[in-house]
Amino acid sequence: MGSSPLLPFLALLLNAFIWGVSWWPFRQLQQVGLHPLWATSLLFAVALAGLLAMRPSAWKGLRQPALWWLLVATGLTNVCFNWAVAIGDVVRVVLLFYLMPGWAVLLAWGMLGERPTRAALLRLALAVAGVLVVLWPTGGMVASALSIADLLAVLGGLGFALTNVLLKRFHAVPGTERMAAMFTGGVLMAGLAAGLGGQFGVVPALPPLWEHGGALLVVAGLGVAFFLGNMGLQYGASRLPTSTTSIVMLTEVVFASVSSVALGAASLSLRTLVGAALILLAALLAARSD
Repeated sequence: MGSSPLLPFLALLLNAFIWGVSWWPFRQLQQVGLHPLWATSLLFAVALAGLLAMRPSAWKGLRQPALWWLLVATGLTNVCFNWAVAIGDVVRVVLLFYLMPGWAVLLAWGMLGERPTRAALLRLALAVAGVLVVLWPTGGMVASALSIADLLAVLGGLGFALTNVLLKRFHAVPGTERMAAMFTGGVLMAGLAAGLGGQFGVVPALPPLWEHGGALLVVAGLGVAFFLGNMGLQYGASRLPTSTTSIVMLTEVVFASVSSVALGAASLSLRTLVGAALILLAALLAARSD
C-alpha cells in the first residue's frame, strides 16, 4: 500500500500559506525603498546560502542543462508574482495568478503525457469559474480591465505551472539539486530584472540596507520562510499528480484574502466570496479524489 497523501497535502499547504501572506512583508520593505525585485533577489540569496551551508553538493544540479529550465521557470514565477502582489490588489493578483491550474493541465498533458481526467477537468472548471466570478467587470470584458499587476500575475501563474510540471518531470533528481536551481533562478532573474528596470527608471536603485536593520531582518526571515515553503513544494509536488498540486495550491487565495482583509489591504465583496467558495470547492474535491 502507498503512503498516506496527507503529508504531501500539508506540505503544499505550508507553501501556499507562505506565498499567501508574503505580500505584507514585501509591502513593508517597499516602504523603506526596497523594490520587490531587489527583495526577491536578496531573500533567495539567503535561502541559497542556507541550502549550500547544509548541502554543498547541491551545486551539482546546475551542471545539468535540463534543470536550467527549472531555474528560469522559478525565476519568472517569483519576479512576476512578488512584483505584482506588492503593487496590485492582493486578492485580485492572487486569483489571477491561480489561473495557473489551466496552464498546468495543458503543460502536463504536453510534457508529461498526463491526460486530464473528467474529474480533473471538472475541478479546473470550478476553479476558473471562481476566478471569473471575482474578476469579470460590470459591463465590460476582463481583458479591458487588466492592469500591469494583473498581467504580471497571469505570467507568474504560467511560470508556477511550468515549475510544478518540471518538478514532476525531474522527480528523480535529488531535491537539494532542484532547490539549488530554483533558488538560483530567484537570485539571478530577480536581480537581472531589477538591474534592467533601473536602467529604464522603472525600478529604484538598491538602498543602503545597513541603515535599515529591520529591513535586513525581514529579508532574512523571508529567506528562511521561502526555503521552508520550497521544501514543502518539492515534497508535495513530486508525490501528487500535477493537476492535484495545482488545485490544492489554490488555498493560497484563502490565505491571501483573509490576511489582506484583516490588515486592511482589501475588502471582500459578495462576488469575491462566491468565487472563493468555488475555488475552495475545487481544492476540496482534489484532496478527496487523488
